[in-house]
Amino acid sequence: MSEHVLSVELVDRAGPVRGDVIVNRLIIAGWAGRDKQATEKHIAELEAMGVRRPASTPIFYRVGASRLTTGPSIDVLGDRSSGEAECVILRARGRLWVGVGSDHTDRNVETYDISVSKQVCDKPIASTFWSYDDVEAHWDQLVLRSLVSEEGMRVVYQEGAVTALLPPADLMGRLTGVDAFAEGTLMYCGTLPVIGGIRPASRFEFELEDPVESRKIHHAYTVNRLPVIG
Repeated sequence: MSEHVLSVELVDRAGPVRGDVIVNRLIIAGWAGRDKQATEKHIAELEAMGVRRPASTPIFYRVGASRLTTGPSIDVLGDRSSGEAECVILRARGRLWVGVGSDHTDRNVETYDISVSKQVCDKPIASTFWSYDDVEAHWDQLVLRSLVSEEGMRVVYQEGAVTALLPPADLMGRLTGVDAFAEGTLMYCGTLPVIGGIRPASRFEFELEDPVESRKIHHAYTVNRLPVIG
């Protein structure tokens, strides 16, 4: 099992601490909607692009941990990829931490193999994490949001309460045996339907807002499109 080192800021009641954490297992929870209608809407969005329905909901994809990046940009092939804002859960230093990331996915590859599409693109992630213990009691009040740059304007791409998604405890509880949520595991916890249809953008922003504590975790990255030459 490969190890990937992330330089992060871990924030709890005692204050922020910067340091490195090791991630050796990256899991993408797909179709993890708590609201079945919202989940069906997202499935329909992808079906319209030729993506097959999942074998089960939720479903857990394994991705190489080296795909995680806190950098300001990623390289992709062509113009058929896009981001998705997701809460992420990390087990590190014997504790659970919550952050936010983008499950950036190649939509062309996704039409013929979802598992492969998850591996093709880097997975941007914010470097700040909150203690899960500090947000668990008011989890349902957290807000997930993403924005894209279009024609020189910042446009809201996704926005909604995490109540649309299965809570982390539920998702973690479905992982058993060798797939249990062990130290060094990071999981993307599902996404929200997009506003205006799934589409590429040159810049993608995502954030997790905690209105109870009046704070946000925010990250943005640019998308560098490499040519597809056959």
